Amino acid sequence: MHKTFLFGLCLFCLGWQSHARETNSLNKVSYQAVLDLDYPSAEQVLNYGPSASQFIEGWLPGAQQYYGDIVFIHGGCWLSHYDIAHSRPFTAALRDAGFRVWSVEYRRTGDDEGGWPESFYDIHDAIQYLIKAKQIEPENTLLVGHSAGGHLGLLAAQKNANLKGIIGLAAIADLDTYARGENGCQQVTEQFMQGMPDENPDAYQNANPKSHPMHSNTHLIYSIDDTIVPVDQVNDLKGIQRVKVTDVGHFDFIHPGTTVWPVIIDTLKQALQKEHQ
Repeated sequence: MHKTFLFGLCLFCLGWQSHARETNSLNKVSYQAVLDLDYPSAEQVLNYGPSASQFIEGWLPGAQQYYGDIVFIHGGCWLSHYDIAHSRPFTAALRDAGFRVWSVEYRRTGDDEGGWPESFYDIHDAIQYLIKAKQIEPENTLLVGHSAGGHLGLLAAQKNANLKGIIGLAAIADLDTYARGENGCQQVTEQFMQGMPDENPDAYQNANPKSHPMHSNTHLIYSIDDTIVPVDQVNDLKGIQRVKVTDVGHFDFIHPGTTVWPVIIDTLKQALQKEHQ
């Protein structure tokens, strides 16, 4: 099943903001290409719970310009097979770009007590831990989530309106629709949710970002060429900023050498500059 994680449907949506390529040149990279990237160690590791999967890695910028804090949630179909390691080159690059990054590891399907709703509880608890420990100021902190991590980030932003905003990178925003799809990640939704939407409607209602009002500062970046998160994830979503990119694959979003990287950095800066509503 894990191999089929790399396949899915295409995306298309009219009326999104379009971005041209800038200085980066790579596109449609593989998951293995992300794993092959080098990265330094995180400067700080914080434990927000007793599980081996309940920790936060702190990536702290140096003397260059500091733009704000990011709480990052990695993806991987909510599966324990895909841990925080594959996102470290991305978080290290964000640190080098002038952001202080708090990357959250959390219990996932396959871990003891992983899955819904425990995976979401972990994200919420990690955010509250950072706030109470005075590591972040909510009004200067963005959530950023990739794929399944974007799903959890959207929910966490809805529950933590005092945060500056949320950036979804190919985020799963409509869980009900996603669970009915046929690619490998879509099929894993049933395992994560312990059932299909028709079998567990109350759980899907609670777990579906589309079922709740979005954070007032929500930016969703998608590619029409992403084969894992289809375009119907953003159908009929209201109160969000959509950003369209082209010729970008699902794993380009977490590879700092790809054409979408400057778009991500620009969107982060824009979201941090927005007046809090």
